Amino acid sequence: MTPLSIVHTESSLGWGGQEIRILSEAKGLIDRGHEVKLICPPEARVYAEAPAWGVPAVALPIAKKRIRGLRSLLDWFRSNRCNVVSTHSSTDSWLTALALLVLGRPYPMVRTRHISAPVPKNAPTRWLYTRAASRIITAGEALKKELVGRNGFPAQRIESVPTGVDAKRFRPGDRAAVRETLGLPQEKMLIGIVATLRSWKGHRYLIEALPGSANLVIVGDGPQRESLESLAARLGVRERVSFKGNQRDVVPWLQALDIFALPSYANEGVPQALLQAMLVGLPCVTTATGSIPELAKHGETALLVPPQDAPALREALQKLIGDPELRKRLGVAARVHCEAGFSYERMLDRMEKIYREASR
Repeated sequence: MTPLSIVHTESSLGWGGQEIRILSEAKGLIDRGHEVKLICPPEARVYAEAPAWGVPAVALPIAKKRIRGLRSLLDWFRSNRCNVVSTHSSTDSWLTALALLVLGRPYPMVRTRHISAPVPKNAPTRWLYTRAASRIITAGEALKKELVGRNGFPAQRIESVPTGVDAKRFRPGDRAAVRETLGLPQEKMLIGIVATLRSWKGHRYLIEALPGSANLVIVGDGPQRESLESLAARLGVRERVSFKGNQRDVVPWLQALDIFALPSYANEGVPQALLQAMLVGLPCVTTATGSIPELAKHGETALLVPPQDAPALREALQKLIGDPELRKRLGVAARVHCEAGFSYERMLDRMEKIYREASR
């Protein structure tokens, strides 16, 4: 089939599952023979990371809703052709929609919604989602239901395409060997989380819930780091909480753990870190926020606890610590479930089909 020319836009300066999804999808479609580019601010983390993924990135001033950013997109789209434009955050979606409107809509726009935060219910936003965008993609079925039920957007224009992860890369490993390589204690029960240090990821509750028999490994960085380190010190658990910062390859860090926890309470689609941990075969404790229940079935593939509830979180962690058979059963079931329903190739197949249909 004829290769597509796809342009992604991303205004976010941060780094997390959304940005990784963009790059992994772009790389996969490039490997399939399509031409894919990313437009983003020069100061964005995703711009710095794109070369490592083999994704061509174009630096334009689109971090804020400003005339300068709109003009830069107008100039770029006048000079460059494509089949479809895929937008990801609010700012780049608005700037792209307006630029394409001014140009007479030469290319269709696909709007991807990655998080579960409510979409405003007003006329301009409805125009953005139902007129400016030819298709809406959500990162989970719960997000689609929210857009249909709360905002009244037509269900036939929305498709849920969860992020896919490569199960060949994210797989169980030799825990003892990995711990030795990473300098982690062999004899300790290790609970871990891989997530940007943002408030809604729930690190605070995980530190408060930390059982006395376990250590906590925190992989990731972000604006909450200083306050989380202070919290651990105040609670007297600082020596059992390791802040490991951002890691380019999280696979060995996941393989080193006994238990994975993600106590998010807002803004989740299908979290990549949780999906990765489940593919590694880890027993997981999480919440029913956003589309997480599509991954985590309570008592079947994970344990679910109420959000922002440290005592319930501690109880679930203690249950796993005290029951090796439960840990094994949940870990095996988690990998089977995620390998079947959230594969990388399936995500690429569905996005490729959507982009091709939108460009007709």
